[in-house]
Amino acid sequence: MSVRVEVPQRLARTALRWCGEQAARPWLAQLPDAVAEFADRWDLTVERPVLPGGALSLTLLVRRADDSPATLKLGLVDRYTAHEADALALWDGVGAVQLLAADTERGALLLERLQPDVSLRSLAEDRAMLEAAEVVRKLWVTPPADCAIEPVADRAHHWGESIPQRYADLGEPCPKALVDEAVSLCRELAASQPETVVLHTDCHHGNVLSGTRSKWLAIDPRPMLGERAFDLGPLVRDRIDTVVAEVRPQAIVRRRVTWLANALDLDPERVRGWALVQTLALGLWCMSVDDPAAEDLLSVAEWLS
Repeated sequence: MSVRVEVPQRLARTALRWCGEQAARPWLAQLPDAVAEFADRWDLTVERPVLPGGALSLTLLVRRADDSPATLKLGLVDRYTAHEADALALWDGVGAVQLLAADTERGALLLERLQPDVSLRSLAEDRAMLEAAEVVRKLWVTPPADCAIEPVADRAHHWGESIPQRYADLGEPCPKALVDEAVSLCRELAASQPETVVLHTDCHHGNVLSGTRSKWLAIDPRPMLGERAFDLGPLVRDRIDTVVAEVRPQAIVRRRVTWLANALDLDPERVRGWALVQTLALGLWCMSVDDPAAEDLLSVAEWLS
């Protein structure tokens, strides 16, 4: 069914700030036509957008031809999201939202309907961590031999070069020792991974929603292939705004590392190391695009050092 949907202002602002005019402006301009196109292609009736929605995706509640509820997601395709549909297909609804149809080149996904307003953020932190650990455990499956998802080792090599370069470009906004440690960890951890599984890499409390067929299901993967310890960085730094407001925030972050490692039978030093690298890389990137989360992220990275 043809419809015309306006692009939410928050999505437009975020896409332009994070991705720049050249990448974001054409993508934003084609979104209303893309909604109509995929509604026609997949015989959907659009109900309403999900607000505030994803940072770089337009998500809409829809109904299929048989009147069953579903969700249409139109995302900006980049190196982080290019294989979202591949991962969802591999998981086939176990621990994650079920993929119903996809056009991977266009970033269009038709997904089962979850409860967009009910995530693990609705639970107390301790309970949310328990539930998140059980969800992410289900996602750690062995990839097929021909899997095209990006390996962790490739991303670590990229970070080993981009972290010191961005640090210098930004005027050295954190201790040099922290950058040196992150670069060493990139090299050492990538070369000594004990396993290779499919990773979500963005499984924080806000990306685990309540479902009908399963209590909690993960959404919005940015999949990679590598060791399980790599996947816990988002949980280590989750609810960052409340953590930094605590009296002893470093103790909270360190306690999360220990708890997650014990709960999932992982080496706490590898969990800590990957979390440090990811958080520093993210913090420096946020600073480069004037994202207000940068300062807190750099603080968390220091607490993990």
